[in-house]
Amino acid sequence: MYTEPTRDAITTLVHDFYADIRRDSLLQPVFDTAIGDHWEPHLARMVDFWCSVMLSSAEFKGNVYGKHMALQGIEPEHFRRWLSLFESHVRRLFQPEVAEGFMAAARRIAASLQYGFFGRLEVA
Repeated sequence: MYTEPTRDAITTLVHDFYADIRRDSLLQPVFDTAIGDHWEPHLARMVDFWCSVMLSSAEFKGNVYGKHMALQGIEPEHFRRWLSLFESHVRRLFQPEVAEGFMAAARRIAASLQYGFFGRLEVA
């Protein structure tokens, strides 16, 4: 169990989490449609993204909101499942206070995207 969010720890989180995403019957079609065969570059971007969020590394450059708003067919259940899977991974890999930091960030991001998709917060 990791006691702090390091780049190596975040890499493990991203790769383990997205391996589950790719097996999930609800989320896999959404991600496959958006990412196609470009999983390795996506995983590298997600490591940079979470390092930017958790380590203030400023490695990630991109428009998270705009990319997600281009997706079709997103429903509240997608957010429920994504947050649940993410939480199970951060709680398995990190000490509780670190896991809570990841979850606070994930919930903020999910809330922003939900306002974009639904005009309100559907899943807290």
